[in-house]
Amino acid sequence: MADKKAFTVLIVDDHPVVRQGLRQLMSNDPLLTICGETDNAAECISLIEAVSPDVILTDISLCGTDGIELTKNVRQINPNIPILLFSIHGEDLYAERALAAGANGYVMKQENPEVLLKAIHKVLSGEIFLSEEMTSRMLRKMSGSSLLSENPAGCGMENLSDRELEVFELIGSGLSTRRIAEKLNLSVKTIETYRLHIKEKLELRDATELTHHAVHWVEVASRSA
Repeated sequence: MADKKAFTVLIVDDHPVVRQGLRQLMSNDPLLTICGETDNAAECISLIEAVSPDVILTDISLCGTDGIELTKNVRQINPNIPILLFSIHGEDLYAERALAAGANGYVMKQENPEVLLKAIHKVLSGEIFLSEEMTSRMLRKMSGSSLLSENPAGCGMENLSDRELEVFELIGSGLSTRRIAEKLNLSVKTIETYRLHIKEKLELRDATELTHHAVHWVEVASRSA
C-alpha cells in the first residue's frame, strides 16, 4: 500500500522561535509538511500562489496586517483553503471574529501540541475546530443565551470592530499613532478616528486612560501566554 501524501502547511507567525517549534512539531507527523513560512501577511499572500499550501496556520499578531485581516484577504482570493488561527489571545474575544472573517478554526498557543495537530487535521478534513468550551459558548449564544455575563473580555471589548481591536492592541504595545499608521499602512487621521471610537465604546475619558487600559490588556494577555 502506497504511503499517503503529506498535506502542506504554510506558517505565518512573527516569532522565529515559534516557527522553529512548529517545524519540529510537524516533523513528527508523517501527514504534514511545511511548504513555507513568513512573519507577515503580505508575503503570505505571495506564498499562497507560489507554494499552493493545503492549509494556512497563522497567528493574529503579525508584522503589518494582523491575522484576522489576513484571513479576510485570503478569502477574497481563495475561498476554499483551510485557515487555522493559532494565538495567545483569548478565544472568548477572538474565536468568533476569526470564524466570521472566514477562518476554519482557532487554537490557543497555551494548548498541548497534540491539540494543535488535531486541529490542523480537522480543518483539513473540512470541519471547524474550536475548544469544547468555546463550542459550548457559541451554541448557547445561538440558542439565545447571553455570553456577556460570562465573557471575561467584557467591559465593551466585544463591541470593538476587528480593526479597532487591532489598533487597541498596538496602542497597548507602546506604538504611537504615527507608528500604528505606518504599520497598518493607514493615515494618521484614520488611526486618530479609530482611537476616538475605541474611547467611546470603552467609555474611557481621555488618551491617557486609553493608553493605560490598552497596556494593561496587553500585559494580561502576555502573562497568560
